[in-house]
Amino acid sequence: MDLDQLTWKKQLISENKAVVLDVRTPEEFETSRIANSINIDFYNPQNFISELEKFDKETSYYIYCRTGVRSSNSCVLMNEMGFKKTYNLLGGIVEWDGELIK
Repeated sequence: MDLDQLTWKKQLISENKAVVLDVRTPEEFETSRIANSINIDFYNPQNFISELEKFDKETSYYIYCRTGVRSSNSCVLMNEMGFKKTYNLLGGIVEWDGELIK
């Protein structure tokens, strides 16, 4: 499900066991990231799928990338894998006005 920045942030704060997933490359992740995010590179498909298989499908996942395209595709893939609650950050980190770790 695509969420605007405000809704994504509010919903994330309201959940206590949600996972923030950054699907950019490790290099992008090192440049800047949203706090408490886990990095799994969407562009490394074999590793991406094997890492996702380790996650609980009932947990909520708040997913972002640079502009929202990879994270949107990640949500679709995760839903096909049986994940119930995936939330894409529209506009990605480029449009994020919240705090970033650099």
